[in-house]
Amino acid sequence: MQRKPIVPAIVVLAILFCLGVFVPGISTTRAVAAERPNVIVIMSDDQGGGDYGFMGNPVIRTPELDAMHRRSGFLSKFYVSPVCAPTRACLMTGRYNYRTRCIDTYIGRAMMDSDEVTIAEFLRDAGYRTGIYGKWHMGDNYPLRAMDQGFQDSLVHRGGGIGQPSDPIDAEGKYTDPTLIKNGEETPMEGYCTDIYFDAAMDFIEQSAKADKNFFTYIATNAPHGPFHDVPEALYQEYRKVDFSPILVNKLNPKRLEQESDKLARIAAMITNIDENVGRLFKKLNALALTENTIVVYLNDNGPNTMRYVGDMRGMKAAVDDGGIRSPLVFHWPAQVQAGRSSDVLCAHIDLLPTLLDACGIEVPDGHKLDGRSFLTLLTGDATTLPKRQVVLQTHRGNEPQRYHHFALHEEPWKLVHPSGFGNERFAGEPSFQLYDLSKDPRQTNNLAQQHPDVVQRLKRGYEAWFKDVSSTRPDNYAPPQIVIGTEHELRSVLTRQDWRHIQGRPWAGNSNGVWLLEAPEAGSYEVEIVFAGDPPAGTATITVGKLIKTLEIPAGQRRGHKTDLRLPAGQMTLAVDVVFEGKTQGPHQVILTRRDK
Repeated sequence: MQRKPIVPAIVVLAILFCLGVFVPGISTTRAVAAERPNVIVIMSDDQGGGDYGFMGNPVIRTPELDAMHRRSGFLSKFYVSPVCAPTRACLMTGRYNYRTRCIDTYIGRAMMDSDEVTIAEFLRDAGYRTGIYGKWHMGDNYPLRAMDQGFQDSLVHRGGGIGQPSDPIDAEGKYTDPTLIKNGEETPMEGYCTDIYFDAAMDFIEQSAKADKNFFTYIATNAPHGPFHDVPEALYQEYRKVDFSPILVNKLNPKRLEQESDKLARIAAMITNIDENVGRLFKKLNALALTENTIVVYLNDNGPNTMRYVGDMRGMKAAVDDGGIRSPLVFHWPAQVQAGRSSDVLCAHIDLLPTLLDACGIEVPDGHKLDGRSFLTLLTGDATTLPKRQVVLQTHRGNEPQRYHHFALHEEPWKLVHPSGFGNERFAGEPSFQLYDLSKDPRQTNNLAQQHPDVVQRLKRGYEAWFKDVSSTRPDNYAPPQIVIGTEHELRSVLTRQDWRHIQGRPWAGNSNGVWLLEAPEAGSYEVEIVFAGDPPAGTATITVGKLIKTLEIPAGQRRGHKTDLRLPAGQMTLAVDVVFEGKTQGPHQVILTRRDK
């Protein structure tokens, strides 16, 4: 006898749901969510944890994010790193950034090892279309770019932000009508940068929907990161009339208050512009009938870029106090997460990757180590707690982390912290630990280290085990990655001060110098062009690659066009360019290497 085909139960449920038939005991949201969700992650840059109406900010307007918050799940105790690139490495990999070689924000230490597996790679390999729009900040050259790390569509700026030495030449500092890097090519754009990112993301989403493909869209704005000279003008004019004193932490004299208020007006204009774009994004999802089963996550990457309102905490960007390392985490997924569901369980940026993979039904391969864990059950209502654990956040300047330097360890309700200063490469003497009970003292005003020495010692041992573990992830754990030149993936490599290894002067100052660590899979012929930040005086430039030395005369007043040809060997090498102007040596602004024989 021929057997009749069995209709899967989920198909029956889906049909009944479409017909409006109620099935007792069956959640219709789970029927809707039978298909895997789309994913959108939005992360702003230097927007502090208090810069939202729903977090109690009385001045900065975020009506669209406030509405999103009302419709979403919410994590109120979500931690990030003190500064940009480390947060991004943790977010992309689900691993502590000290495992990834991405340990700082510039001079070659904001480059993530290409062996790291990103969430874009996991989702791409599972059939998702993947796109990034805005800030990557983990390497500007092959094989370190977002487009090399799983993103199939990429529209980004270089470096850590627009207005830095990595800007394309003649487009420096342009938030409006910027030149961005579209799938590896410098591309002039029209409009304000945040609007451009959201426009491109929405085009990508619509194309994915038309192709009936799931998508992962990462929108990482460089706003409200400085510089602040180019902001949405209409919003800026509105905010110029606003009294910012309610969100200022410190009392300021009249002149300083005027300056700070103008800066905050610019920052607030950028934040409200992001908020307006979030509203546009949801309108697009609604129009495409994608809202129900699309996860939309919103967070910020570190504390605020000025001393301003951070709720009941203290601190700002670069601090390991809670105001410098906390972000609200808004998780919008109507198919699975009820509006208003919230959790105050300790979570962090390392948890987002495992959570999204969990939601998408993607398993992490055996042997692949993650530091994060899924918090999905906290938002679906399947759990109210997770096993207690320790989360460590540490970031400071320098080429190699120092044990105990500028770290915070969290284990509910305790916080063990040594706030020795982000800007210092090292601290002197013995560490002076502080201990706080955040459940009673979120502003960190009562140091309990003397009253609870046993807790200090226990948490200190936990930190030491963590530091030893993350520092031994791979051989030569903190060596910076190499830029690979001369391949079909990137025949023209723009080398900037963002990724050089600094050796002289202040890192980005005009008289500074550095070298680039390169690797060529094979020998090849290259055109080398030296570029300056402005019109230089007459001088000479000496290019050194191993035993190869070439000297160029630099005529006065010529910013670029200083070119020569070099035959570079295969293997690892260091490229140095020493420029002498009026008897003083400095480095170039940028160097462009173009493979000529391929």
